[in-house]
Amino acid sequence: MKIAVTGSNGQVGKELQLLLGNDDQLEVVFYDKTSLDITNSLKLNKEFAAHKFDVCVNAAAYTAVDKAEEDYDTAFDVNAQGAENLARVCELFNTKLIHISTDFVFDGEKQSPYTEKDQTNPISAYGETKLVGEERVLKVLPLSIVIRTSWVYSHFGNNFVKTMKRLTKERDTLSVVNDQMGNPTYAADLAQMIHHLINSDGLADVRGLYHFSNKGNISWYDFAEAINQLCANNCSITPIPSVEYPTPAARPKYSVMDTSKIESELGIKILPWKERLAQCLQILDKNEL
Repeated sequence: MKIAVTGSNGQVGKELQLLLGNDDQLEVVFYDKTSLDITNSLKLNKEFAAHKFDVCVNAAAYTAVDKAEEDYDTAFDVNAQGAENLARVCELFNTKLIHISTDFVFDGEKQSPYTEKDQTNPISAYGETKLVGEERVLKVLPLSIVIRTSWVYSHFGNNFVKTMKRLTKERDTLSVVNDQMGNPTYAADLAQMIHHLINSDGLADVRGLYHFSNKGNISWYDFAEAINQLCANNCSITPIPSVEYPTPAARPKYSVMDTSKIESELGIKILPWKERLAQCLQILDKNEL
């Protein structure tokens, strides 16, 4: 089976390189922005014509949430137009598309976990561009799979876990918001689920929206405290409301996602967030030795 992975230098892309790149049953081509810009439809068509991919995993995205507020056009080009470009080339070459989206498509006003059927209403430029992207993907290629995920971290790249690991070691005190609730997602688990999908006999019949994140609903404060404790650091972390930590982009106050659909329909086993956080921190510790 021939697989294309876009956004291969991101957190999810790096984890996919580890998993898919070591699967002898797959022939995988990994693309970063320099080797394949998804906003360039001519290059996409040329590359797909040369390889005739069976599956494409789109992990490419403009994820600078705050910067997107002032750089909307670039975010739109990647998250919306780029996603549509991929859907069109996948339609042309009969390629199954697995597209990664985000919890930021919701406004956070709901007080119970969001399902795939809930109304979307993004409150940031990033969320808006990602919503347009997933809508265009499903319109152009209804057989696509769109996976919404949240609070992604990994031992690769820059993320909340690595930042908190460093800061709780360097500082005596920190303040972290406690009124934004969500689900952390270990990128390795997301990659493993995608790997499972690719290797499943029923891949051709899977379509539409799915939510995926690790189990457990927490605040960023809870997340930071867990990192502090698991790292055995002695930083004193103070919970604060979001109004005391203003950002250019608004964040949904509640973006907890219901993952029951992907668990029941696809037989995906989802692990608790704290267990997976501990695993990531162990890898980070080994890499620092």
